[in-house]
Amino acid sequence: MRKYTIRRIFMAVVTLLVVACLTFLLMNAIPGNPWLSEKSPSQATIDALNAKYGLDQPVTVQMVKYLGNILHGDFGTSIKMQKNRAVLSIILEMFPVSAKIGIIALLWAILVGVPLGCLAAFKRGTWVDSLLRIICTLGISMPGFVVATILLHTLCGGIPGVKVFPALFDGTAKSYVLPCLALGFYPMCYLSRQTRTAMLDSINQEYIKTARAKGLKNGKIIFKHALRNALIPVITYLGPQIAFTLCGGLVVEQVFSIPGLGRYFIQSIQNRDYPLIMGTTIFLATFIIIMNLVVDLCYKLVDPRINLANGGH
Repeated sequence: MRKYTIRRIFMAVVTLLVVACLTFLLMNAIPGNPWLSEKSPSQATIDALNAKYGLDQPVTVQMVKYLGNILHGDFGTSIKMQKNRAVLSIILEMFPVSAKIGIIALLWAILVGVPLGCLAAFKRGTWVDSLLRIICTLGISMPGFVVATILLHTLCGGIPGVKVFPALFDGTAKSYVLPCLALGFYPMCYLSRQTRTAMLDSINQEYIKTARAKGLKNGKIIFKHALRNALIPVITYLGPQIAFTLCGGLVVEQVFSIPGLGRYFIQSIQNRDYPLIMGTTIFLATFIIIMNLVVDLCYKLVDPRINLANGGH
């Protein structure tokens, strides 16, 4: 177990290094610079700004310096969005808003998606199963902005006389409902489909037939025996999904004007705020890698037969 953990941590560090290098190189490969806008400054001003922020140096030199600063916990300062403010400070300010919405979205997605998947598997071939599959297929097929737009149109005044929730996020309890619904709808549908598939596979196993032969009730067979093994692919999906959801639904935050990390990430790209782009990318990559490690360790809790020390299942 210890060897496995050490190996995964080493792989995580290497992965982060690769992500940081690729992001830095691709970001600087795009033509233009952060100072170009509708009212472009003079070339002398651009040269002075490049010199001030070290953008006049070769890309490889900039990258090596940036990676060295990261090792000391310095992610640089914003050069456009919030000039001269530390990137890490901006991330720490924006992340809690995204995380709160993401946690609520994931909770309802799990609490609804997993039981629906179990129900669909148990009612396989019936109208209930068919209806749930149609809903889940629609949910997986529709982009987040479509779901958000539908919710805005139907529940925020688009239909005359129907205005249940505010259209824009204002921090009140009601303003959390629609973003959380929109952000959690896709993972709910995906979890439901994965749970159904895994449950159907588990139900056909010999140990389930033995449990039925012993006269155990269907509820106990499904939720105690079959669901435990069916959760392994569900947990695998939840690892990166938790990271993406907690760091902010990029489109959902834009639609509802939520001052979170996802919306700020999009704005940093539009404004070519290089340090902020790098900081948010590395933050998201770190979160995904950590969650994948946690997921691998959770396998052992769900199924003790899994041998993590050898990296195998």
